[in-house]
Amino acid sequence: MKLARLILVNAALLLLMLGKAWATDINVAVAANFTEPAKEIAAGFAVKTGHQAVLSFGASGQFYSQITQGAPFQVLLSADDARPKKLIEDGLAVKDSRFTYAIGKLVLWSKTANLVKGAETLKAASFAKLSICNPAAAPYGAAAIEAMKSLGIYETLQPKLVEGATITQAYQFVETGNAELGFVALSQLGPGDSGSRWLVPQELYTPIRQDAVLLKSGGESEAARAFIEFLKGPEARAIIKRYGYVLDGES
Repeated sequence: MKLARLILVNAALLLLMLGKAWATDINVAVAANFTEPAKEIAAGFAVKTGHQAVLSFGASGQFYSQITQGAPFQVLLSADDARPKKLIEDGLAVKDSRFTYAIGKLVLWSKTANLVKGAETLKAASFAKLSICNPAAAPYGAAAIEAMKSLGIYETLQPKLVEGATITQAYQFVETGNAELGFVALSQLGPGDSGSRWLVPQELYTPIRQDAVLLKSGGESEAARAFIEFLKGPEARAIIKRYGYVLDGES
């Protein structure tokens, strides 16, 4: 009996060691607006597969530059569709691996109740600072400028703009009071974010199609391919939708 128990224990330890040996860490570059859902998705991915997705957060433009310079990422979750497409054209991403994992929504937000009342708040311009993220590196910043231009108020508001490197910094400017209001991603605003907000109408800016792509450095990685498939699956899609994104093919 003792011998049988010892054999079972050793077998269990061997399986555990083999499981750890098969598990792989992958490096995933994630657009800053997708920070919280990405953390949940990575946790679910680890439970389901045993692989660990090591997440780095930042602006999509910065990630593109880093990848072209050899940064060791296997997967990119961009905040736009242009840079993943360009990486494929550059020969740095796997052809046919690109897909839209989320469509983002732009929000004008303030911590002050009743300050944001729609487009009229922007047109009145009775505030000192309006935060956005870098439009050259972050698609939400480009969308914010496009929305202001659609309303015919960009030149008026330009002197009031406070620019963050990422959408996270644009949010922080408002959160810390360094700007009275700012353009942020809907996914950044949780139950604890009171104040006032305006969901910017889609007709004012080009839809923010956020594409994922498998990079060439992850092309032979079973874990990287598994992460892409998990991102397409029902568990990840449910998380994405819960954070206020629109799924591709839905309205």
